[in-house]
Amino acid sequence: MDRTTVYATGPAVALPGRPDAPAAQDCRRRPAPVVRDLRERAGRGPRELAFAPTDLVVVTGLPGSGKSTLMSRAARGIRIDSQDTRDRWDARMPRLLPYAVYRPLVRLAHYASLRRALRAGGGVVVHDCGTQSWVRSWLARAAERRGGTLHLLLLDVPVETALQGQRERGRGVSRYAFARHRAAVAALLRSVERGDLPDGCGSAVLIDRDAADVLRRIGFTD
Repeated sequence: MDRTTVYATGPAVALPGRPDAPAAQDCRRRPAPVVRDLRERAGRGPRELAFAPTDLVVVTGLPGSGKSTLMSRAARGIRIDSQDTRDRWDARMPRLLPYAVYRPLVRLAHYASLRRALRAGGGVVVHDCGTQSWVRSWLARAAERRGGTLHLLLLDVPVETALQGQRERGRGVSRYAFARHRAAVAALLRSVERGDLPDGCGSAVLIDRDAADVLRRIGFTD
């Protein structure tokens, strides 16, 4: 595997459309937040994103954009994905029972798992739907308490691609829910592109589907 480590450091916002990815950039902590834009590189992005051992990484994007697939393939350390929690509950529930009935229990179980992972102290990669800003605030405080930094990994794909992803996995969200996700992710994307990161977030990395496809490791240094 071509191992290229990307570190999100530096004082300025990286401009999109750079022709290729540098061999090494730094994802470790710096006082000023920074954005690294890895989109539109035709698959020439890094194979690895490396963070400090006490950092937290939040993977966000539209439903169906490929967050769970990326995390399942590339995340190292502790991985907390709400989709995993739902799958475990789905396997135990009667087939005809609508998900809406036990959704609150799934969410409670997910947040309980996340709380346990944060207490463990190591690096954690977390799935974020993008609509619950309080979760990122919680993670930012947790990262600060453990001496680490919260990093945002934002998967930017067209709406049509996300909808196709939902169809392929055979599980979608309602039009209302998708509209909420779409508005929240679009607002977050615009903010990050301006260099205005969520409170407590030390860096953000923007990736598209091509960049996600070549990523083989999202991990933490020793």
